[in-house]
Amino acid sequence: MRVISGSRKGLKLIAPKGNSVRPTEDRVKESLFNILSPLKKESMVLDLFAGSGGIGIEFLSRGSKKVYFVDRNTDSIRAIKKNLEHTKLMDCSEVIKGDARGVIKQFKLDQMVFDYIYIDPPYAEVELFHKILQLIADGGILSHDGMIIVEHDKSMLLSKNYGDIEMFDNRNYGSKEMTYYRNKGVTV
Repeated sequence: MRVISGSRKGLKLIAPKGNSVRPTEDRVKESLFNILSPLKKESMVLDLFAGSGGIGIEFLSRGSKKVYFVDRNTDSIRAIKKNLEHTKLMDCSEVIKGDARGVIKQFKLDQMVFDYIYIDPPYAEVELFHKILQLIADGGILSHDGMIIVEHDKSMLLSKNYGDIEMFDNRNYGSKEMTYYRNKGVTV
C-alpha cells in the first residue's frame, strides 16, 4: 500500500494487523481521484472508518487543506498516526477515535462542513451505511458543492436519495463499488 500521486507519491503506508481493514486498491484510488479531479483547492475532508488512513493521506498528498480521520479501532488509530508521521502530514490532520455516528453529530453541533466525505464501513454492517448517509444528510455537514464517496460491496443496494443528498454516479471494481452523492440540484 502506497501513496499514488501528489507531494507524497510513492511513500509506503502500513495497515493495521488483522482482517478488519480492507485497504483500497491502487487502481480503485486512481479511478476515484480521476472522477474527483480537479480537487477543490484547500478542501476539507472527512475520512470515516479510516482504517489505515490511506484515502485521507491521498487527499492531503493531492493538496487538500485538512483531513479528519475517524475510526473506533485502536489498531487503526495507531496505524493512521504512524502513516501521518511517516508522510509528515500530521500538522494538517486530526485523528479522532470514536464512533462515526457520534462524531457526525458533534460536527453538526460544531457547524463543520466538508468538501469530501469518504465512507468505508465494515461491509457486513449494511444498516450502518444507511444510518451514516442519513446522519450526514440530516446534519448538514456536506458543503453546498461537496461530494460523498461510499465504498461498499457490489451486492449492497444504497438508496438514490438520503434527505437532500442524491446519488449521481456509481462504479464497479470487481466485488466492490464506489457510489457518489452530492446535494440535490448541484451539477458537477
